[in-house]
Amino acid sequence: MSKIMNPDDKIYMFQRSFSNRNFNRNRFSRGRSNGGNFRRSQPKPSTNPMQYVNKGAAPQTSVGYVVQHQFADFALDQRIKANVVTRGYTTPTPIQDQIIGHILNGKDVVGIANTGTGKTAAFLLPIINKILLDRNQKVLVLAPTRELAVQIHQELIEFAKGLSISASIVIGGASINRQIFGVKLNPNIVIGTPGRLKDLINRHILKLAQFQTVVLDEVDRMLDIGFINDIKFIISHLSRDRQSLFFSATVSAEINGIIQVFLKNPITVSVKSKETAQGIEQDVIRISNKEEKIEKLNELLRQDEFRKVLIFGRTKWNVERLAQTLEKRGFSVASIHGNKSQGQRQRALTQFKENQLQVLVATDIAARGLDIDDVSHVINFDEPLSYTDYVHRIGRTGRANKTGKALTFVG
Repeated sequence: MSKIMNPDDKIYMFQRSFSNRNFNRNRFSRGRSNGGNFRRSQPKPSTNPMQYVNKGAAPQTSVGYVVQHQFADFALDQRIKANVVTRGYTTPTPIQDQIIGHILNGKDVVGIANTGTGKTAAFLLPIINKILLDRNQKVLVLAPTRELAVQIHQELIEFAKGLSISASIVIGGASINRQIFGVKLNPNIVIGTPGRLKDLINRHILKLAQFQTVVLDEVDRMLDIGFINDIKFIISHLSRDRQSLFFSATVSAEINGIIQVFLKNPITVSVKSKETAQGIEQDVIRISNKEEKIEKLNELLRQDEFRKVLIFGRTKWNVERLAQTLEKRGFSVASIHGNKSQGQRQRALTQFKENQLQVLVATDIAARGLDIDDVSHVINFDEPLSYTDYVHRIGRTGRANKTGKALTFVG
């Protein structure tokens, strides 16, 4: 993995080599990240369609909790505080306000919070501070998807600007040889997805006993997409003498079992709010057949208010076919799913974030953790399998105290 230096920031990052595999529908197979295979019959949604209907209300700030600190109050290095100010932040979110101090004090923590509540900064800021105090510190961050791993890396670059913090991304869809090279350069932080991390552990490249801090982010999502055994495998290779940071939107019995093994006397901080943001107007679109479904979608996307639209499909095949259909109809569109190379997925996501596309069609790999500004609409072209999946999908709109709309096709 090549090492590059930004001469202005002096922060070293080991970047992936994006492969340019051509899309080939014959290669479609069941994967961890797509939730299904078009060759097999799909489970039916378990949600009552009436749960997809909500008038929506004006966004409101959280009631019942008053933030106690400003970022300037935390025992962070002044250079970190300067980077926080440069990013335009002065007041922490509730999860940041309540958990940063505990992490700085070396405590194990369990953070229970909805996606989009500032969890990434909540663990990155104290981690960066820990490394500045001791350059021998090594940190492992586990994320459920490649996209979230890349987003955490991007946030790290901003918060660690000018601090010479080294990091390596270890994810699927990119050259493992380059990632092996990056890990051998002994970075301060390794950010990865469980499958590729497990691969490097088995190759004796990644030695987890060297890591003093471990972060598990979006744990419920990791379990949803089948990473439970990989997580247990990774935990079994960690040093007992470590600080463990655990973040999840929900805590099931299975997740609680991981907490019992993974953490020591943890401090639990919960800022779990209402399941869906108040500013999201939700409704259903009833259809009787596939032809009517695509025609109604076409009519919607041609309306001026549908400026930046994230469309969810259930399988890789459905997502790719829908994207191709919309492109033929003249829409600026791209797709992301498990059979796209990491380079293709990241390019599509970047173009959508930078408003170069009107439409992004995706499987549920885009439903968690991704921070995309100003998504005007989320459309569930295929119904989600559960209400939890629905909540996370539509959470891509109505973010940062803004309004948004979510529409679900039902037959």
